[in-house]
Amino acid sequence: MSDVTVAIPVRDGGELLERTLRAVGAQTVEHELLVCDSSSTDGSAAVARTHGARVIEIAPRSFSHGGTRNLLMRESRGTHVALLTQDAEPQDEQWLERLLDGFSLGEDVAIVYGPYRPRPDVTFAVRVELEGWFRSLSADGAPRVDRLAPHERGLPARELIGARGFFTDANACLERAAWERVPFRDVPYAEDRVLAIDMLRAGYAKAFVPGAAVWHSHDHTTLEQVRRSFDEWRGLREVYGWREPASPARTARQLRGAVRQALEELNHEGAPRRLTTLVGVSRHHVARLTGALLGSRADRLPPAARRRLSLERRAGFSPLDLEAPEAPDDPGPQH
Repeated sequence: MSDVTVAIPVRDGGELLERTLRAVGAQTVEHELLVCDSSSTDGSAAVARTHGARVIEIAPRSFSHGGTRNLLMRESRGTHVALLTQDAEPQDEQWLERLLDGFSLGEDVAIVYGPYRPRPDVTFAVRVELEGWFRSLSADGAPRVDRLAPHERGLPARELIGARGFFTDANACLERAAWERVPFRDVPYAEDRVLAIDMLRAGYAKAFVPGAAVWHSHDHTTLEQVRRSFDEWRGLREVYGWREPASPARTARQLRGAVRQALEELNHEGAPRRLTTLVGVSRHHVARLTGALLGSRADRLPPAARRRLSLERRAGFSPLDLEAPEAPDDPGPQH
C-alpha cells in the first residue's frame, strides 16, 4: 500500500482532466490515485480509470466542497493525501515530492500547499494577478511556515484574513492524522480557508512550498469574473465576516494600484505600454471589485439575486460561527 494518495474531485473534466492525470502519473513518488466523480457525462470516470484511478461515484446533489473532500480523505489509503482539482496540472515530475518535503519544515506541519502558475494562453491581467499574489507569500522564493502561538489561537477569524490564514486545496497535501482530528467542515464554499483556521487554532502549522506548483488559471469573461468574485467574497463574508468597503476613494486606489502593477510588469518585460493591455487590466479589476462589493453584501440580497450573481448558481448564504474554542493541548510531533 502506498503511503501517499492523490485525490481529485471531478465533474466533466474534459481535456484538462486528461492533462492533470498524465502529469500526476509522471510523478517521482509512488502513490494511490483516487477520484470522486459527480456523475460526469463526458466519460471522465472512465478516463480516470484508464490512468489507474480508483473511482468513487456520487450524485451531483451529494457534492459539497468540504463534504466531498472529507469523503476522499476517508476513502484514501495514504498517510498523506495530496488534493488537486481537475484543472490543476502539476508543473513538473517533482510536484508531489516537493509537497511532501513541506512536512519536514516542522514537526507540527499538518497542511502544505503550493502556488498556481498561469497557463501560457491566459490574459495579461490574470497572469499578473496570480503571479503577484503567490509572490507576495514568499518574496524570496523560500518555503514559508505559518502557525499561531498558544495565546493567538483565540483570535477572531477576521484577524487571519490574508497570507497568514491563506490556504488552497486545489494544490495541497494533508497529513491524515491531523485531518482525523481536524476534518474539513461541510461548507458550500471556502472550505480550504476554514480548514486552515481550524488547523492553526488546533496548534498545527501550515507550509507554503513555492516549488510545488500547478498550472491553474481561468480566463473568465467580464460577467463571469463578476460572478466568480461574487462567490469568493460571499465566502469571505461567510467565513470571516468581512465586508468589502464601498468607499469610492478606496476603490479608485485599488484600481490605480492594479494598473501601476501592470505597468511595472510591462516595463520589466520590455513590452510596450499597449493601451489595449491596460484597458484589459482595468476591465478585469473593475469586474473583480464589482463582484467583491456585491458578494460581501450577499446577506442583504434575496436568494434569487444571489443565484443569478453566482457563477456556481448558489442561492444561499451560510455564515459560519468560527469563534475559537479554548486552545487545545499542543498536538506534538505528527510525523
